Amino acid sequence: MSEIILGLEGVGHSYDGVVEVVSGFSLGVGAGEIVCLLGPSGCGKSTVLRLAAGLETLQRGRIQLRGETVADGESGVSQPPERRNVGLVFQDFALFPHLTVARNVAFGLADLPEHQRGQRALEALAQVGMAGYAGSYPHALSGGQQQRVALARALAPRPSVMLLDEPFSGLDARLREQIRDDTLRVLKRSGAATLLVTHDPEEAMFMADRIYLMQAGKLIQSGPPAEVYARPNSEFAAKFFSNINELEGIVQNGWVATPLGPIPAAQWPSGSSVKVIFRPECLDCVPINGASGRAVLPATVTEVRFIGVARLIRVLATAENGAALDLQVRTSGAFAPEVGAKVGLSLDPARAFVFGPAQNAMQTPLAEPRSNA
Repeated sequence: MSEIILGLEGVGHSYDGVVEVVSGFSLGVGAGEIVCLLGPSGCGKSTVLRLAAGLETLQRGRIQLRGETVADGESGVSQPPERRNVGLVFQDFALFPHLTVARNVAFGLADLPEHQRGQRALEALAQVGMAGYAGSYPHALSGGQQQRVALARALAPRPSVMLLDEPFSGLDARLREQIRDDTLRVLKRSGAATLLVTHDPEEAMFMADRIYLMQAGKLIQSGPPAEVYARPNSEFAAKFFSNINELEGIVQNGWVATPLGPIPAAQWPSGSSVKVIFRPECLDCVPINGASGRAVLPATVTEVRFIGVARLIRVLATAENGAALDLQVRTSGAFAPEVGAKVGLSLDPARAFVFGPAQNAMQTPLAEPRSNA
């Protein structure tokens, strides 16, 4: 990773001096890197971003920008937002309705002469494909166009750090895909260190060079998208990125017996109660007479949902002890069973995770991660 431009060390924050929303949080963002803060609503990710921006006073820890300490909870140092040279984009865009698009973008360029402000505003609008709307007013723009203008306004001062808080959540699904794709390209071309907050795992995996997964104010796991998806370090991390199938079992001699065959669990002592978790795309579904070399569990298709390039198939199987197993299969293969069809299920043991009560152990990765940082 390149030189750290935005660094947070041991950051903590409480509201009303009682409710701790961020605890001992640290991260670093390099020049030209996009880091996503990901987690459920209320986990503290927006508070982290507001602390980095200077919109909240830091209570514990330290924040550095370009190697300079801009906030320190112990000494009380706290630079105001306007002195931190960061670009901010929020989900409501916060455009001034009485100003044209060009004047909205030029608003944060007060240090430049008038003619340079206008020129720089047009350059920023050109970056996001909105130069032709310089004379328009925000009410005349679509949601996607307003988001582009907000991005241009944040980029206009050429900040070394960009902070984006759920910038795409107010857009409809189809438009959101296009806008975030365009935004990714613009941010990469800008070279700014970018911290983006989102609750959407798919969005984080698409946008990020690295993901910081949060839960209840704490960092759960960080790393490139492929790594945090393929090597979850906890049950929470595994479940957050997709639907999962879950089985329970007892470890015996380094293995867990399941209806889908034995799963290796050498890190757990014999007698341990564990959960076996695997994603729907890791479960193979074949014609009942098309058994592979792995253990095959007979099942009946109860539901089929077409979801674009794939199908989500729900099946019902019966374990040896008579317990009903309601499982999900995600497939894009040629085999397309209908409701009521008899199928065989198989699972590659290397594509399952084994977690104990502490939820902090991992079995084996789904695939070798490829860092895109």
